[in-house]
Amino acid sequence: MPLARAKVNLWLQVVGRRADGYHLLDSLVAFTDLADDIEVAPGSGLTLEIAGPMAASLPADPDNLVLKAARLLADRAGVSPRAAIRLTKRIPMAAGLGGGSADAAATLLALVDLWRVAMPSEELFDLAAILGADVPMCLAGRPALASGIGERLAPAPALPACAILLVNPGVALPTPAVFAARQGSFSAARPVGDAWPDLGSLAEDLGRRGNDLTAAAISLQPEIADVLDQLRQSAGVAHVAMSGSGATCFGLYGSLQEAQRAASCLPASWWRHAARLV
Repeated sequence: MPLARAKVNLWLQVVGRRADGYHLLDSLVAFTDLADDIEVAPGSGLTLEIAGPMAASLPADPDNLVLKAARLLADRAGVSPRAAIRLTKRIPMAAGLGGGSADAAATLLALVDLWRVAMPSEELFDLAAILGADVPMCLAGRPALASGIGERLAPAPALPACAILLVNPGVALPTPAVFAARQGSFSAARPVGDAWPDLGSLAEDLGRRGNDLTAAAISLQPEIADVLDQLRQSAGVAHVAMSGSGATCFGLYGSLQEAQRAASCLPASWWRHAARLV
């Protein structure tokens, strides 16, 4: 079964806004080994069971992106939407890690197999975009340069080997609220080189670009500033930033052991996960 991997916006710049109000982005997206599991089996109808450490934060209601993805695929493929879906939830909700989008993408892939749907990849990506701007990047599941409202994807240069520490102070931060709180002018998108030969060169580039939503997120949830400060003080950290619209922040390290040591020094009430970029 496909994994629904957590995505991280290593940088995120807001470069404009469309007439319909959606913001235009320039972002480097990567994925981690933190993932939700999607399992599907034949069923008499369409059902969703949610388990795992983050299950309590996610109701299995009709608006769940997993069920939306299933119904959309069934309608496009002309099949009856019958499947028993089980979601094991590990990615925090409303945390800037694309958990819901990753779940929707993994559901599409799993049900294409279960229902034996013959669908060109271009059409599957079109379906993903209907579900949300982050769903196509999660469907691809590899480092990408995202533009438009996040739906335009280009392959990213190779990332150097490194570890990442994800930290959330235990607060949810809905994306629309963060964009509504954003102030100031738009950034100018910068060209991207061929590759980053090491973590230092990647960190330098990330530091120049940053995350344009950080100040807005902190205005809504001041705890984010505390997380960023503690990560900056951790031994061996090469770069610190917020992912997406928050509230999850991250630090990049040369090894998983360094990331794990940094995690052990954080307040016990904060959620954390030391991982590798994949």
